[in-house]
Amino acid sequence: MGGVRENENFILNCSDWEVVRKRNIKKVEKFLDLPPEFRIPSISIAPMTGAVENIGFARESDFYDQIILAMHRVGVGLCIGDGYPDEKLKFGIEALKKVKREAPDARTSVFIKPYSNEKIIERFEWAKDSVKITGIDIDSYNILTMRNLVSLEKKTAAQLIEIKDHIQMPFAIKGVFTKEDISLVKEVMPDIVYISNHGGRIDTRRGSTAEFLSKYGEKLKKYCGELWVDGGIRSPKDVATAMALGANCVLVGRPFASALCKGGADALCKKVLDLSLLKYGFGN
Repeated sequence: MGGVRENENFILNCSDWEVVRKRNIKKVEKFLDLPPEFRIPSISIAPMTGAVENIGFARESDFYDQIILAMHRVGVGLCIGDGYPDEKLKFGIEALKKVKREAPDARTSVFIKPYSNEKIIERFEWAKDSVKITGIDIDSYNILTMRNLVSLEKKTAAQLIEIKDHIQMPFAIKGVFTKEDISLVKEVMPDIVYISNHGGRIDTRRGSTAEFLSKYGEKLKKYCGELWVDGGIRSPKDVATAMALGANCVLVGRPFASALCKGGADALCKKVLDLSLLKYGFGN
């Protein structure tokens, strides 16, 4: 999937969970002995598209069916995103519909890129019967792989409030990663703030999501109902650290896609369980 500046922020995303864990050891220790039954509901698949060009699938549609149904089987949150062309979003919606038929209360969300508001609302209409949470991926106007493909824009608070008022369901802002974003969140007051730098793929400031959560999590909690975070989460200790620092939901992308490619649904479910269990002592 790649990353900007020789994957600098992707590398920091992975390494900084240990850094912030050491700085906040007392907070984190309280979350280490929680049973998996508590930790699994706080994990979700991160929104991913581009299965052919990014992950190696022969057909885009196969990815969504396989990963969404396997994630539902193990009980984590289900999340889809959009991309170019529009079929990527539509395949994700179809996969969620299959889950919703048998499990209407499944935790489902969709994140739309920052098109014009008219186009965003059109996409929400496509997805509204399949999801419980809708959000805007505010930073993806600056993602390199989307340039020259579609017209995306940097959203103002007024534009986001217009969307929030229109959709009439819990609203999330994804891609919060700068001080400017904090000011935006304060004005919009979304239901969910989602800290992310798009896995290091966005041309933004240098830094990690772990560092940003540690520094600004308490402040952001004042302006939203829930705090979500992704980026570099690779172990149960990372999940516990994110929760200790105030995250209500921890989202994972690459490790789940990799497990699916290596061993199918069974390997993917095992990866979820591995993230929810603390097999080793804290010092190992």
